[in-house]
Amino acid sequence: MKHFALFPIFLFCLGQSIMAQDLWNDLATSEYRIDTADVKALHVELDNLSFFHDNEYSGWLSKGYSLPGLWVQPKLTYNPIRQIGLELGLHALIFNGANKYPCYAYHDIGLWKGNQYQSGAHLLPWFRAKAQFKYLTIVLGDIYGGQNHRLIEPLFNPELNLSQDPEMGIQLLWDRPHLHADIWLNWQSYIFKMDTHQEAFTVGMNWTVYYNKQENRLKWFSPVQLVIQHRGGEQNIALRGVQTISNASIGVGMKWETGRKALNSLGAEINLLAAYQQSGELWPFKTGLAIHTGLNLKLWNYVGINTGYLCTPKHFVSLYGNPLFNTLSQIDNTSYDGNNTLYARVGYHRVIARHYVLGAQAEAFQTWLPNHSELNFGFGLYLRVNPSFLIKKW
Repeated sequence: MKHFALFPIFLFCLGQSIMAQDLWNDLATSEYRIDTADVKALHVELDNLSFFHDNEYSGWLSKGYSLPGLWVQPKLTYNPIRQIGLELGLHALIFNGANKYPCYAYHDIGLWKGNQYQSGAHLLPWFRAKAQFKYLTIVLGDIYGGQNHRLIEPLFNPELNLSQDPEMGIQLLWDRPHLHADIWLNWQSYIFKMDTHQEAFTVGMNWTVYYNKQENRLKWFSPVQLVIQHRGGEQNIALRGVQTISNASIGVGMKWETGRKALNSLGAEINLLAAYQQSGELWPFKTGLAIHTGLNLKLWNYVGINTGYLCTPKHFVSLYGNPLFNTLSQIDNTSYDGNNTLYARVGYHRVIARHYVLGAQAEAFQTWLPNHSELNFGFGLYLRVNPSFLIKKW
């Protein structure tokens, strides 16, 4: 009966409601299609996400931490013709109270970190070039990463929209009435000749097939997703060997746009997930399996809920998901096979004006491990400001 001890809490959250996916879509996604009204127009754009995010984790899988700070991207944007878009600027990550930052990427860099540091902020150059055709968009440089990939909850932790470096590489986006496809390569760690760290990159694919028109109030779809991370490099002399790990998922879901004032939308989804270690010994196992079910609601355009259950009948590790969705502990690398996690996320978000979004959320995770259970919490407050100023139009 202990597995159902928190159901009254989650049912209460259901009555309060926030649809977290909508919150992060408004906070952390960007439109990749070129606006024809901006052709031959030079803009100065300032994209900023300020946040205070706190994880009160105290268990066997992960310890808690806080993310107080912001990232900001000042850049110039110019579309010389309808099919070409260019962006040039900087990306800066700032944590409150920090005075120096490592130069390497912040997510899962592990043993390949460098010894160099930056002072004041974590700064990176920003450049994006894209070519847009009728159905296909090709992106080079800084790609549309993070929340734009539309990965399901167990494969991508929304918190990474705050802390990870911009994804850089190549991306193909394909849009048809019954299909959205996103294929990308994120090059995370480059090596020169005689370098002592590893080359690392991530390849990802998201194919969402719609069984009816996306404009319908009730739509059915199947997400098919794959994420592969590779570490190695022919120039590497660190002798750590080649390491390749991956996650995959396939599922079916529905979303009902009700058109009502109180209950705006209702969605549900079920996915089968797999983990596979093709080479290396990063994980103490080769294969893993999990099942994820999710439910989301949206009320009054501002409030909603995202709740779900992850069952792991076999070992499972998510490359970019929440550490509480893993059977492998981030604390001591112990494998807790067969754990299960029930979670809910509640809060509020509002689009104040175009490109100005305020959001807040609270979340709870109830995890059952072998001979142990734990309850972890998190909460956050977020503000995205994204003004654009016209400099000249030819």
